[in-house]
Amino acid sequence: MSKVEEFEELRPLLFSIAYRILGSVGEAEDAVQETWLRFDGSATRPTSTKAFLSAAVTRISIDVLRSARVRREEYVGPWFPEPLLADPYEDPARSVELADSVSMAALLLLERLSPLERAVFVLREVFGFGFDEVAAAVGRSEAACRQLLVRARRHMEAGRPRFETVRKEQEELASRFFDALREGDVAGLQELLAADVSMVGDGGGKAPQLARAVIGAANVARLLASVFPRMARIDVTFEPHEVNGQPGAIFRDRDGKVLHTLALDVLDGQIQTIRSVINPDKLGHVGPVADAWAIHREVRQARRPTE
Repeated sequence: MSKVEEFEELRPLLFSIAYRILGSVGEAEDAVQETWLRFDGSATRPTSTKAFLSAAVTRISIDVLRSARVRREEYVGPWFPEPLLADPYEDPARSVELADSVSMAALLLLERLSPLERAVFVLREVFGFGFDEVAAAVGRSEAACRQLLVRARRHMEAGRPRFETVRKEQEELASRFFDALREGDVAGLQELLAADVSMVGDGGGKAPQLARAVIGAANVARLLASVFPRMARIDVTFEPHEVNGQPGAIFRDRDGKVLHTLALDVLDGQIQTIRSVINPDKLGHVGPVADAWAIHREVRQARRPTE
């Protein structure tokens, strides 16, 4: 195989590693491109192309994450990962780990880890790399990587929910949620929400967002049922779509441009968290981005029809 063919065959894996370390589609794509430049510029062919490229993209991602941490500390409002509509890497033997690790909840837990802990956890726990490969990728001894993994697991397990929901149940509950949202059905929405459900938006100061998280089934249901009918009257639509491996939707304006994405955390038969990403800087990879401020003004001006 040529260098290009070898690289393209491994591109989905490289992107998936980088995205889980960085939580950013754009930064992950840049890390993959930089990995190609290093591979293409290498005068010798590595014994294992997969090991070489995986190590390169990991090191690049760690460096990018260290600088990104400073920016995230200055971020306006809640920070969420860039929404991922489809993970390009598939491995039937590790499908559960792959799906779980790309969820918004898991990626936010990964934010608690140091860059090295995060890289070790992703390579070992998600992708099943051997400790020798992990050590080579992060430039630490195998013993040090084992210690990093222990700490990473401890942080991750402390934040994981106690209950799990099977995929089919998630999809059925999400379908009922979006039906109730279309109808503005407060009671129907409230029935699907956990008592302490939270709804949070990431606008990054560049789009209208909630001043703070909305907490509680009644509050969230009333807000959703009051806002979406107004959005529908100015031709905002949504299409259910998997977002970060979870049930979700893409909202669009009348011209089909992306307004925001929405992802649902479904656990123990109820919706626990609703996360919306409306920051335009995080939506460009999904499609042309709508003017969220213009939509916001229209929604505020919208009035319920008089009877």
